[in-house]
Amino acid sequence: MPRQNTSPTDYPQAVLQQIEQLAQNIVIARKRRGESQAQWAKKLGVSQPTMARIERGDPAVAMASYVMCMWLISPAHRLADLIAPQNDHAALEKEVAKVRFKRNPAGKPVHTAKPAPLASAAFGTSQASISTPPANQARTISPAAAGLAALLGKPGTEKK
Repeated sequence: MPRQNTSPTDYPQAVLQQIEQLAQNIVIARKRRGESQAQWAKKLGVSQPTMARIERGDPAVAMASYVMCMWLISPAHRLADLIAPQNDHAALEKEVAKVRFKRNPAGKPVHTAKPAPLASAAFGTSQASISTPPANQARTISPAAAGLAALLGKPGTEKK
């Protein structure tokens, strides 16, 4: 089977811009280290002309060469983490939608109850007990609700 290669002229502009930005960052990192293209090429196991192509942002250079440059700059950062499954939000959204559809295949609107206020649900207090009463009324608030309100930064809910 013949290989199908996408020509760099067919890449989305956003991709080309990202490669150019990557190339600029590689140049800056190399220069800040006071190293030549030839030194980096040797570290990468590529020729000096290939290193020059990397620094121009040539999208036809092998991805491994760019990844190796990134590793030389910051070996502690893991490139694969950028696209780890837990960070793939588009796929996660599809999976959630799929689960919702399985629970409601008829497409009927799903009625969800509004969640109880946090203080009420967690401490059995009414919402009124943590709201600000009129100035002439005494405040009645449980110690647990007062602590929660303080954590949440609700003004006027401190116990008098």
